[in-house]
Amino acid sequence: MPRPRRSAPRPRTTAPDPEVGREVELEVGPIAHGGHCVARLDGRVVFVRHTLPGERVRARVTETGSRFWRADAVEVLEASPDRVPSAWPEAGPGGVGGGELAHVALPAQRRWKAAVLAEQLQRLARLERDVEVEAAPGDDERGGLGYRTRVDLVADAEGRAGMRRFRSHDVVPLEGMPLGSDEVAALAEAEGVWTRRWHPGAQLQLVAPADGADPVLLVDDVPWRRGRGDTRPNARRAVAETVRAGGAEHRYRVAADGFWQVHRAAPDLLTGAVLDAVHDADGATVLDLYSGAGLFTVPLAAAVGGSGRVVAVEGDARAVKDARRNAHDLPQVELHLGAVDRVLADGDASGNDVGAADVVVLDPPRAGAGRAVVDAIAGRGPRRVVYVACDPAALARDVAYLAGHGYELAGLRAFDLFPMTHHVEAVAVLDR
Repeated sequence: MPRPRRSAPRPRTTAPDPEVGREVELEVGPIAHGGHCVARLDGRVVFVRHTLPGERVRARVTETGSRFWRADAVEVLEASPDRVPSAWPEAGPGGVGGGELAHVALPAQRRWKAAVLAEQLQRLARLERDVEVEAAPGDDERGGLGYRTRVDLVADAEGRAGMRRFRSHDVVPLEGMPLGSDEVAALAEAEGVWTRRWHPGAQLQLVAPADGADPVLLVDDVPWRRGRGDTRPNARRAVAETVRAGGAEHRYRVAADGFWQVHRAAPDLLTGAVLDAVHDADGATVLDLYSGAGLFTVPLAAAVGGSGRVVAVEGDARAVKDARRNAHDLPQVELHLGAVDRVLADGDASGNDVGAADVVVLDPPRAGAGRAVVDAIAGRGPRRVVYVACDPAALARDVAYLAGHGYELAGLRAFDLFPMTHHVEAVAVLDR
């Protein structure tokens, strides 16, 4: 007897939200972490982008929820004195992500970020701390533009290079990317990035070192040169980077699609800050966590000297491969491949333990280190922890965890390494 045929499932239909697209008038309140300000509508919290505290705006609702709504300011009725004409209009309301503060004067952008960092430290770590966000060299002269040595793009349905609309999969075609460095712009021009028609959905990665070393364009992970893909096994997929810090010059080889600080001045600036924080490390054992391609590992090796040790831990195999090349002539460097939490708990894949440390340097991803890693760090007994952070909330949470182990925040520097966005980089020093 044949089995009865199952009826096809009925497609789910979601009625459009009548509130999305509605325009409302809002009095804008304080800054909130995430690149928006807080307003209220009939008692409901609304996170509003493209505005400033104290402004009165007409905003278009973009998302609704039980806890809060989101909206874009589409008309400014009363402007803040910190408002300027947008440095990147394509990143305005309804536009691409990655330029949410382009309407804010540069000094006010830094005050914005300082306020967020101070508020997160107060709220999550119970620390009152005055914060100043330092400008990177050359940014004021460039108006906060032209700083990115790495730019990711995607092709739209017609093959035009662009970026995704904020909180959307839709692609907005662009004719340029003002945050990209001069070297990135030159690479885009040479390869016709903005004029060529790519296949829909193509992923483009433009990488151009700040010191003028040979750039790389990857299209769907294939090196692209002179208008065509280079599929040879030995095609160049890496760039050479140079870092000057601690009175020395260090050279690196980095996979073009691997992690490296995107601001042209960030490697020098952050490495200098880390070396200053580590201070007198001659003969010390330094544990370098989330070590990547060895940005800090190599100069730390110089700082500890021949009688010291730098023990680097990184979970990405490709980054460790780069780090091995970058530190190949530094016998005081040990490299361990594995997730940081697992290596600290159980050793690396070969069962090797990283041992105790005098100083720990860590540069975790945006989510931060977390309680398990912090507990393991404290268990290694370092006198000092140097924490490089790209998210204020994650930093403040982990500072609170470290405080539970007796570490006090002894120093904090913050750097504006992502102008036109809400992101801020910080280097915190904690002592026990």
